[in-house]
Amino acid sequence: VQLQASGGGLVQAGDSLRLSCIAPGRTIDSSDMGWFRQAPEKEREFVAAIFRSGGTTRYADSVKGRFTLSRDNAKNTVYLQMNSLKPEDTAIYYCAADGSIIMSSMAVRNAYAYWGQGTLVTVSS
Repeated sequence: VQLQASGGGLVQAGDSLRLSCIAPGRTIDSSDMGWFRQAPEKEREFVAAIFRSGGTTRYADSVKGRFTLSRDNAKNTVYLQMNSLKPEDTAIYYCAADGSIIMSSMAVRNAYAYWGQGTLVTVSS
């Protein structure tokens, strides 16, 4: 399964962006979907995830209140709305999917079997 992430770009601090992740051939309402990011010379870190059952969401502390994850089942697409962007949000953002994650592992990178190619977000100060 190849996920397709898009929507990245160069913005100024305080601006907003919306990232999209399309999952061709995969039904997202039966999938656990996550967003991770990797800044230069840093480990890939958890950003947000939505659980397949009930739509429970989880966010990293660093993005709570600023980022919102949602999904459009009809379009088989997951969105990450990012508001009040900060320079420290600069990273390559990756979407990930799986169908059998336990809720306590939603933020665990290795729990996801399928990954997209990433989209670059650059926030200037």
